Amino acid sequence: MNRPPKGSAAPPPGAGTPTVSAVPPQSPPVPAQRPGGGAPGAPAPASPPPPTPPRRTAFAEGVDRLRAAAVTEPGRLRIIGALLAALVVAFGTVTAWQMHERSSAARDVRYRSQPLTSEAADIYRSLAEANTAASSGFLAGGQETEESRDRYEKGIRTAAEGLVTAANSDAGSPSADTIAELNRLLPEYKGLIERARTYNRQGFPVGGAYLRYANEKMQQDMLPAAEDLYETERRRLSADYGDAESYPWAAIALGLLALGALGWAQHRNYRRTNRVFNHGLVTATATTTVVLLWLVVGHSVARSNLGDSQDHGVRSLNVLQDARIASLKARGNENLTLVARGAQTKKVGGETVDAYDFDFGKNMDALGKGLAEAARLADDAAGQRPVTAANRNMAEWKKRHAAAREQDENGNYQQALDLVIGGEGATVECFDGVDAALAAALEHEEREFEQAAGDGLDAMGHLPQGAGVLAALGVAGALLGIGRRLSEYR
Repeated sequence: MNRPPKGSAAPPPGAGTPTVSAVPPQSPPVPAQRPGGGAPGAPAPASPPPPTPPRRTAFAEGVDRLRAAAVTEPGRLRIIGALLAALVVAFGTVTAWQMHERSSAARDVRYRSQPLTSEAADIYRSLAEANTAASSGFLAGGQETEESRDRYEKGIRTAAEGLVTAANSDAGSPSADTIAELNRLLPEYKGLIERARTYNRQGFPVGGAYLRYANEKMQQDMLPAAEDLYETERRRLSADYGDAESYPWAAIALGLLALGALGWAQHRNYRRTNRVFNHGLVTATATTTVVLLWLVVGHSVARSNLGDSQDHGVRSLNVLQDARIASLKARGNENLTLVARGAQTKKVGGETVDAYDFDFGKNMDALGKGLAEAARLADDAAGQRPVTAANRNMAEWKKRHAAAREQDENGNYQQALDLVIGGEGATVECFDGVDAALAAALEHEEREFEQAAGDGLDAMGHLPQGAGVLAALGVAGALLGIGRRLSEYR
């Protein structure tokens, strides 16, 4: 007999076994905790959005597109076309630029540097000629000859006009200060000469002192300044020659590179299509070749002509100008030897000599060397004839000067004076012969320079413009040739 357990109540009547639920009871959800210890039951914050990737630059995207295009044949063709066009444009641009610079330098040689150099030489020569004429007029006594007066006035006038021309052409240049100094000294010199003439007409010995003082101002201040102006212009002329004759290496290198790239592009096109010619690329190659040949040949011809103008023009002109100045200095010192009458001496090798006669000997030596060099540089009979005539007159001048010095040292002053400034048989005839011959030689060499320099300038005349036009045609041909190949992929 079963008995209910002790302490348990008997089930009520009619109650059976309790029914078990199919879903077990669930515990209530645990409230989420806020970050940082928030109160339970508060709503949780929304989760942050995922980070946005950094925006790519246009350059990076372009590189990717280019890289993607480079693996396809149309993309490769576009890259090749762009490179070919860039090379031809660079070649044409650099050629036009470099040849413009060289043609401008050649134009300066022809129309600016050399004319200014000749102008500076004429200023020097005119000043020396005026000084020589002043001493010759002084030797003639109170009534100087009309010829000597005219030569003096012509020398001063030519020098003044040359200074005005040089000042207008060289405004702001390094020569401007020298020109201003000469413009200041010229009136002072003229004033001293007029005082010397005034006292000489009155028979006062102080006139000779004023003439010597004027000569010192000319020799120590004015002629060195004129020589500095001359050397400055010669350096500028030499620099312009250097700029005009320098080779356009950058343009030549770009031309060869462009031709090589065009040849490679055509060979690549042949290997891939078995087509021998691409009309556009052939046109680009032809125009590039024409520009390169025009550049090399044109500049070589210009360089040759400019070299001739320098070797047979400018160098001869410089030598002849120096020789003419030496003859003028010699004539001035010859006159001053008689004006000073032994008042100016110097020690040479322990011996006392007349200062002006000693300088005369140095001037004649310089004249002889200059004539010898001029004869060597003369490249035709027309240039040699006046130099030969100047040599003959120089040799006769030395003989007559020696005779005049002998008379002066023997106390025969009037006979010495007649041998220097007299008529037939005087040294003035020889000086005039030397000066006239050198003037004729200078005129001949000036024509030689103008012809050669003009030919050199003409050889480069239209090259910059032609290079630009042909380069444009070459770019068009290269792009059309590549475009024709691209059309096959559409």
